Amino acid sequence: MSKFASANEKITEGVVKGYKKIEDGVVDGYKKIETGVVEGFGKMTDKCVEKLFAKEGETVEDAKKRLSGDK
Repeated sequence: MSKFASANEKITEGVVKGYKKIEDGVVDGYKKIETGVVEGFGKMTDKCVEKLFAKEGETVEDAKKRLSGDK
């Protein structure tokens, strides 16, 4: 029975390690995609504010503050 238990333990460890590698890969991939999307959205909104709402000579940050009502 101890040979069976030992083999079972080794299999369990292998499965857990394999699952963890897959999980880490999926999570890391998702984080990279999420970061790229958020950065892309930020760049797009900055360009929209710059082109559509910023007054001449006004920075994007100043235009955003003015539009949000913050002074």
